[in-house]
Amino acid sequence: PARRYRLRDGCWVLCALLVCFADGASDLWLAAHYYVRGQRWWFGLTLLFVLLPSLVVQLLSFRWFVYDFAAGSTKDSAGSTKDSARGPRGCCRLCVWMLQGLIHLLQLGQVWRYLRTLYLGLQSRWQAEHRRRHFYWRMMFESADISMLRLLETFLKSAPQLVLQLSIMVQQNSIEPLQGFSASASLVSLAWMIASYQKVLRDSREDKMPMSYKGAVVQILWHLFTIAARAIAFALFASVFQLYFGIFIVTHWCIMTFWIIQGETDFCMSKWEEIIYNMVVGIIYIFCWFNVKEGRSRYRMCIYYIITLSENAALTILWFLYYDRKTTSDFDALILVCVVSSSFALGIFFMFIYYCLLHPNGPIFSSSGGGCIFRQQPAPVPGSPVEAVTSPPRSLPRTTGGERDGAPGERDSCVPVFQVRPCAPPAPAARAPRTERPVIRIDLPRKKYPAWDAHFIDRRLRKTILALEYASPSTPRLQYRTPGAPQEVLEYETTV
Repeated sequence: PARRYRLRDGCWVLCALLVCFADGASDLWLAAHYYVRGQRWWFGLTLLFVLLPSLVVQLLSFRWFVYDFAAGSTKDSAGSTKDSARGPRGCCRLCVWMLQGLIHLLQLGQVWRYLRTLYLGLQSRWQAEHRRRHFYWRMMFESADISMLRLLETFLKSAPQLVLQLSIMVQQNSIEPLQGFSASASLVSLAWMIASYQKVLRDSREDKMPMSYKGAVVQILWHLFTIAARAIAFALFASVFQLYFGIFIVTHWCIMTFWIIQGETDFCMSKWEEIIYNMVVGIIYIFCWFNVKEGRSRYRMCIYYIITLSENAALTILWFLYYDRKTTSDFDALILVCVVSSSFALGIFFMFIYYCLLHPNGPIFSSSGGGCIFRQQPAPVPGSPVEAVTSPPRSLPRTTGGERDGAPGERDSCVPVFQVRPCAPPAPAARAPRTERPVIRIDLPRKKYPAWDAHFIDRRLRKTILALEYASPSTPRLQYRTPGAPQEVLEYETTV
C-alpha cells in the first residue's frame, strides 16, 4: 500500500524544528552570557562553533536552492505555475531570489526547509488522490535535504560545542543553568539527528521497511547515552591534558577515516569526493557509530564499540589519576567515573533493545533467521520479472572503466546518461499491459546503498522526473542499466 503523510509525521517535523531552535538559541545566549561576564576566551570559542558551521551549511543550502530554482524545473512550494517550462517570471522570480537570499543570510535556511517539508506533507493529505503521491515524494526529497544539512551541522557545531561546555564545567567545578541547558540541547540535537537521518533514509526507500517511531525514540536514547559518555570522557581528559587531547582527536579521526576508506564505500561520483565524504564520516565516528556500507554491519559495529569503550576507559582513568585534588574532591571524581560508565552501559542497553525488538527487519532472534540488521531477500525466480519498487530515485554510483566501456552486447558507452524515450510495451505476454508513459533510462548501474551526498546527479534526476510529470498525462518511470544481464531490468518505478 502507498505510504501516506500522518499527523505524527507533522509532529515529528515540529519537534525537530524545536530541537533546532533550542540548540542554536541556547548557544547564542550562552555566548552573550560569557561576553557580559568578561570571559572573552569562552565567548570567542562558543561563538566560533556557532557561526562557522552555520555559514558552511547555509552556503550549501543556498547552493542547492540556486541549482533547483535557476533551472525552473517545476513549480515551487507556493506552486502556482502549471507549466514547468516557464517558471516564475519577472518581478516574482526576483522576489523569490531576494527572499531566499535574505532567509539564508539570516541563517534560517534550515527553518525554511523544515516549514516547506511540513507544507508539502500537509498538501499530500489535502490534495486529490492522483496528486497525493506527487506531494508526498516532494516532501521526501525535502526531508532528505534537511536531514543531510542538519546532520552536517550538528557534528560540526553541536559536537564540539558539547565538549567545550563540559570542559568549562569541569574546570570551574560547577554547572551553571545556562551551561547545562546549552550542553543538553547540543546532546539532544546530536542524538535526534542520527536517529532522524536513519528514519528518513528508510522511509524514502520502499525497498526497505520503514522505521517506526518507537524504534526512532529508542535510537535517540541509544545515541543520547553513548554520545554523553563519550563527550564527558573527552571533557574530563581535555580539562587536564589539553595538548594531548588534540593529538588524540586527530589520531582517532585519521584511524577512523582510514578504516572507512578501506571499507571501499561507493557514495560519490569521483574519487576525491569519496575521500572528502569519508573524512566527514570520520568526524562522526569520533562520537558515535554511523553505518556507511551495505551488508552485515554487526561485526563492524562491535569493533567500533570495543574501541570506543577502551578509549573512554583510558581517558577517564588518566583523568582520575591526574585531576586537581584542590578543586575536585575524590567523591565527585568517583561520581563522574560512574556517570561515564553507566551512561555508556545504558546506551548499549538501548542499542540491544532496538536491534532485538524494534528493528524494521524484525528481531534478531526471530524464527525466520533473517537477523535484525539486514534481512536476506529471497532470490527472484528465473524468468520472472523483477518486482518494481515505487520509490524516489537516489544517488548514482561511479562507474568503473569496464562498465563505461560496456560488455559485448551492451549499449555503446557514448549513450548519454539521461535518455528519455517512449515506453515500449512489456515483452512477457502474461504481464498486464502498462499505460504508455515516458521512461527515463540511466546508462549507469543502480547503487546498492544509495546516499544523499551525490546531490548534483540526484537533483538533475529530480527535475527531470517532476518536469516530465507536468508535461505528460502519465507518470514517468525510471530504468537503470543492469551489467551482465541480457535485457534491462526495471529497478525503480516512481510516481512522484
